[in-house]
Amino acid sequence: MANAPTLPSVPEQSVLAMRRFNRFYTRQIGLLEEGLLNSPFSLTEVRTLYELAHCERLTAATLCKELGLDAGYLSRILRKFEKHRWIEKKSSAEDRRQSLLRLTKTGMRVFQPLEDRSSAQVGAILRELRSAERDDLAHAMQTIERLLGQGREGSARSEKPGYVLRQHKPGDMGWVVYRHGVLYSQEYKYDERFEALVAGIVAEFIENYNPARERCWMAESDGQIVGSVFLVEKSKTVSKLRLLLVEPSARGMGIGKRLVDECIRFARSADYKTMMLWTQRELTAARKIYQRAGFDLVGEKRHDSWGRTGLVAETWRLRLH
Repeated sequence: MANAPTLPSVPEQSVLAMRRFNRFYTRQIGLLEEGLLNSPFSLTEVRTLYELAHCERLTAATLCKELGLDAGYLSRILRKFEKHRWIEKKSSAEDRRQSLLRLTKTGMRVFQPLEDRSSAQVGAILRELRSAERDDLAHAMQTIERLLGQGREGSARSEKPGYVLRQHKPGDMGWVVYRHGVLYSQEYKYDERFEALVAGIVAEFIENYNPARERCWMAESDGQIVGSVFLVEKSKTVSKLRLLLVEPSARGMGIGKRLVDECIRFARSADYKTMMLWTQRELTAARKIYQRAGFDLVGEKRHDSWGRTGLVAETWRLRLH
């Protein structure tokens, strides 16, 4: 029988440094409080609610793996959630033996205040830092995630996405306009009038921004912006997804799907009934994301715009409730 490989020793100062950081971090964000985020929920229960709110097509088995929990412990949490009607189960179309889990409308109402408190807590911490310090902190956290996300032997990369999502901040709107102008010119030969259209949409969003009903998400990888999307209010019951963009260098990472999922999750929590979007037939990658998310094509119109002829504009709709 072959001998087990000898693991390299770790300097004691490295162990102590990491333990010291863990104690500092848990105090900083209140993980040691009896009820996380001034709620009756434990850390594990909040993490479970978070995964259910943010992930589509989630089973108990994948949730157990994602959170690293004992199956029996997770089962007790899910029974509690089901008793309060915070979650619902639906048989998978691909495998009837599997049940997909998702938060109910009641569950989203329970989760949203926790999400808002968490964002407010982190925002309060970050407000104490200068812009350059916030950037340094973001890069440091991405480095920690990258290094600790490696396999046990340092060779296999984590299955976690190599990007983070955040809400918009000053400077982001200029990036959105600029990158739309450049990429759509390079990939679809749209002229500067398309860039002007995007600038108008962005200006309207900022001038009329309602944080309770609207959002902009920016995706970052290795400290660089690689994607964006907007969710805006069209009416009391109808939301609109706008300006989905993913940089060519970041495509294939699931960023587009994640951005759309965030829009859908937020729209449901804001109690919209429907989500609409307007796109072009030739944007095939985006159309696939919308289709897989459950959107239906409800309208088409031919037009000549932005220096191109024979374009086909499409309207898509998703019923949220």
